[in-house]
Amino acid sequence: MATTNDLKNGITLNLDGQLWTVVEFQHVKPGKGGAFVRTKLKNILSGKVVDRTFNAGVKVDVATVDRREMQYLYREGADFVFMDTEDYDQPRVPAAVVGDAANYLLEEQTVTVAFNEGNALYVDMPAAVELTISQTDPGVQGDRSTGGTKPATLETGATVQVPLFISTGEKIKVDTRTGQYLGRA
Repeated sequence: MATTNDLKNGITLNLDGQLWTVVEFQHVKPGKGGAFVRTKLKNILSGKVVDRTFNAGVKVDVATVDRREMQYLYREGADFVFMDTEDYDQPRVPAAVVGDAANYLLEEQTVTVAFNEGNALYVDMPAAVELTISQTDPGVQGDRSTGGTKPATLETGATVQVPLFISTGEKIKVDTRTGQYLGRA
């Protein structure tokens, strides 16, 4: 148990049975009345962001979130199997928890997996990954109706828009947050 005076960016709170991460906070002392803390909270599971105000000194329940470096091993049914790089434990993470990260996940890739009370919360990917293009159509000179881009299928099965000069078999950098092409690797 902590108070609202102990809040920091990135701390995880357990409010009304749901886990929320503090995105930003501001301690306000108005000239009249009591102090309060204005926060912006992000729901860990849904990603929903809300503004919430607490009175200063109110007790809040801080959740323990264990972030561990893990190596992705393989997919088994609807689950992804990861291996803890420290103790070699192999937890299964449901596809719903992995979410869009599955589009950029390669075997033996290292990612951060967050756990709370033994349950996986989310998979945190690096900002950019290098992937090989498995299939793309050749770019036609003079075809600029699509802004000079074409769809390309990556080795993971995801599709991204790439410039016309990129061909099959090339390694490219992809932003894992937006799914955009960043450049050649």
